[in-house]
Amino acid sequence: MPTLILVRHGRSTANSEGLLAGWTPGVALDERGAAQAAALPARLAALPLAEIVTSPLQRCQETVAPLLAARPGLTPHTDERIGECHYGDWSGRKLAELSDEPLMEVVQAHPSAAAFPGGESMRAMQTRAAEAVREWNARVERDHGADAVYLMCSHGDIIKSLVADALGLHLDLFQRISVEPCSITAIRYTRLRPFLVRLGDTGDFASLAPREQPPGDDATVGGGAGAP
Repeated sequence: MPTLILVRHGRSTANSEGLLAGWTPGVALDERGAAQAAALPARLAALPLAEIVTSPLQRCQETVAPLLAARPGLTPHTDERIGECHYGDWSGRKLAELSDEPLMEVVQAHPSAAAFPGGESMRAMQTRAAEAVREWNARVERDHGADAVYLMCSHGDIIKSLVADALGLHLDLFQRISVEPCSITAIRYTRLRPFLVRLGDTGDFASLAPREQPPGDDATVGGGAGAP
C-alpha cells in the first residue's frame, strides 16, 4: 500500500494571533507561513508524488501552491474530510480565553468524550479523516501502484488523530503528539499495519531550545504556532 506524506499547513494569521481558526473563512498564511510553503518544493524534491490532496481551507491551499507550481503535471484534489475540526462556537476565539472553559479540560485529558458546542466531536473528526485516508490509499494504489507516495495537506488536530490511528493509540492519547506548522509526517501503509516513519519533521530544531516562557502542560488545540 502507498506511503502518505502529511503536511500541516504553514503558520497562519490565526496561529500567530493565538486564535482557534477552525473553519473561519479568510485565514491565510502569515509571512513566515508563506516562507515555509515556499521551501516545501525543495524539501520534497526527492519524492515522486503521485497525488496531492488538500483540505479546502485557504491556509492549506496556499501551502501547497508553491509545490503545485513546481510540479505542473499534478492536479490537486480537495477533500473536506481532511479539513479542520469543526470547533463550532469556539471558532475564531482566543486560545487564552478558551483555556478557562470547562470543556478544555476534557479536550486535553479525555478528547474522545469532547464535542464542541455547535461543532463536532473529536471522535467524529478522527473517523472522517481516517476514512478519507483509507479510501485514498486504495485509490492511489489502484491508479499508481503499491509503492506510490502521495501527499495530504491538512491541520494539526487532523494529523495528530491520523498518527494516533496509525499507531493504534486511543484518541485519548493523541494530545501527546505534536506537529508544527509546515511539518512533514510520513506513514507507510501495508496490508496488515501502518508504520510511522516521520513525525512532525521541520528540519529545524529551534523549537526545542529553552524559551523565556516555557510551553505549558496542555496541548494547543488546533496545533499551535510552532517555534517562536
